[in-house]
Amino acid sequence: MKIKDIIVNCNLLELVGDKDLDITKVSFDSRQVEPGTLFFAIRGTQTDGHDYIDKAVEQGASAIICEKMPKTLSPNVTYIRVDNSAYVLGVGASNFYGNPSRSLKLTGVTGTNGKTTIATLLYRLFTDAGYACGLLSTIENIIDHEVIPATHTTPDPVELNALLRKMVDHGCEYAFMEVSSHSIDQHRIAGLHFAGGIFTNLTHDHLDYHKTMANYRNAKKKFFDDLPASAFALTNLDDKNGAVMLQNTNAKKLSYALKHEADFKGLVMESHFDGMLMKINGTELFTRLVGGFNASNILAIYGAAISLGFDKDELLVELSKLQGANGRFDMVHSDTGIVGIVDYAHTPDALENVLKTINEVKTENGKRKTESSPFSVLSSPLVITVVGCGGNRDTTKRPEMAAVAVSLSDRVILTSDNPRNEDPEEIIRQMKAGLEPKDMSKVLSITDRREAIRTAVALAKKGDIILLAGKGHEDYQIIKGEKRHFDDKEELSKALEEK
Repeated sequence: MKIKDIIVNCNLLELVGDKDLDITKVSFDSRQVEPGTLFFAIRGTQTDGHDYIDKAVEQGASAIICEKMPKTLSPNVTYIRVDNSAYVLGVGASNFYGNPSRSLKLTGVTGTNGKTTIATLLYRLFTDAGYACGLLSTIENIIDHEVIPATHTTPDPVELNALLRKMVDHGCEYAFMEVSSHSIDQHRIAGLHFAGGIFTNLTHDHLDYHKTMANYRNAKKKFFDDLPASAFALTNLDDKNGAVMLQNTNAKKLSYALKHEADFKGLVMESHFDGMLMKINGTELFTRLVGGFNASNILAIYGAAISLGFDKDELLVELSKLQGANGRFDMVHSDTGIVGIVDYAHTPDALENVLKTINEVKTENGKRKTESSPFSVLSSPLVITVVGCGGNRDTTKRPEMAAVAVSLSDRVILTSDNPRNEDPEEIIRQMKAGLEPKDMSKVLSITDRREAIRTAVALAKKGDIILLAGKGHEDYQIIKGEKRHFDDKEELSKALEEK
């Protein structure tokens, strides 16, 4: 492809060289440059790609896109100066791969919590209905039925467009993707054409990157601001930021809610650990998902599917068959009578939602037992929560996480999540800062996560509920920079079998 075709719709400030050169590869990593490459010098959070322009030229780069021209220009290389290399990378990568998003009905899901569940279940819903689909998520990327491991919530622009291209080439009609606040802020989705966008909620997370909640909110809002008029913008009105997302969008404005009037209105009628009965716009639906937060997710899925042309009656049938995403309120069954739940909840709000759901279902089940057999009521089940916080991430949420866990659990075991390069015991100390002296009687600190899980199982009796929070689908731990295999579901299943 010619350089001039890659830089279509890019704001060029200066061009030195031949724009008719053939380009065989685009890259922002100098280590991957080879002859025929167009290298993008990106100013990142850790390194500045401008420092690697000479290396890229040495390795055969045919052209360079940068924000600042090098002092010395190679006569055989084309140099293009732009005001924002990251944005141009998004647009350029999209052009290079033939703008694949325009050949798909691409729906983006953004928000603090619920992105993975909504994107994954939309993929399953449309796949089960016979459509060829793609998925880009925290857990995995899928092209039709081919699974490709995911490394980021939203891939970089080159990988992202390469995946979208493969989806088109495999005959996919729909694609569903998580859109992280980082990817919006870093222009990873620049150049993509969306058929729709979904906003879930906004709570405390990623302030190590965004610094303020306003910046975090505005990153999410930009996604909706940039949607085309042909798209739909579906927002959660139960979140105070839901209406904000729609303020400046040109897309068709739609809403969903459990507590407010909305285009897609939901009501939870009954909750059990194996599912819930709810109404959507007056029509009953039994779903295998559990809890108010999942009722909200179901509404988002319903609204998006309707907006994408799914038949309403068929949709209700298919929704009743769906099971939750891996690591999201994921039940671990055993013969012990202990209820095991693994959930990715790694923010105070997500943890609160999961624990409130557990307590609500526990209470409802207790009421039914009491009404049906008042003489055989067992003592109330205990909720035992095992939770930690990730290292090298936002430290301000650590005391909040511990406070939420203690306020909604009968026993809490503070442990390691992914400490990365931090001291795990220091992370636990910071979590404890959110607790009162009176709370400490029901708190244990066990740094080794495996031992923490085994202790939770040892403490539990028949009917008790164990929640392992924070890691969900992750099958690893990062300790002192080393990535080791560790799967909460595996560890909990093993401990329950041994009990």
